[in-house]
Formats: sequence, structure tokens, C-alpha cells
Amino acid sequence: MPLRQIRAVARQIADKFHPEKIILFGSYAYGRPKPESDVDLLVVMETSLREPQQRLEISRAISPRPFPMDIIVRTPKQLEERIALGDFFIAEITARGKALYERRNR
Repeated sequence: MPLRQIRAVARQIADKFHPEKIILFGSYAYGRPKPESDVDLLVVMETSLREPQQRLEISRAISPRPFPMDIIVRTPKQLEERIALGDFFIAEITARGKALYERRNR
């Protein structure tokens, strides 16, 4: 999967949902994708929806869906809390993942 296709999907998400950040993690970010690998994205955004609902909204907005994806949605506060609690999974994503999008401060 070319990185440009992954970036195009990140741009679709950014244009529609205006997140703070979109981070690519997992095998595509760490350089070990296999043919059956999906694309893993962490979307950091303010939302009043519960995580499964927001994830579904984002998934539905990606059209066409060019490859299998696993999307995780966290608010900035949730991200901070998980890192402070020593959540290895989130810490690894923020440390090793590739930022595909970051909102500029206005």
C-alpha cells in the first residue's frame, strides 16, 4: 500500500472531521507490513460521541474505502490520561507512529 494512498485517506478524515491529529501506527508505520496487513490510524479529536460511534462515522465517510483499516478515536484528554497512566499501547503509538496530519493552531 503506497503511503500516498494512506495520506489521501487521512486527508479525507481531516477535511470532514477536523481532528487535532491523525497518526499512522502498526506495521505500515513501523516498516513491516504484510499483504494481509490493515492500516492502523489513531484519530485524536474532540467529540461528544462514544468511541465506537465516532469510529463508525469516520469509517462511513471514507469513500471509496481503498484498503482495510482499523481506526481508533481518542479525545486529547483521553490520550493524555492514558499516557499518564502508563498505557504502553498509546505511548508506543505516540512515540513511534507517523503523524499524517496535525491541525495548525489558529
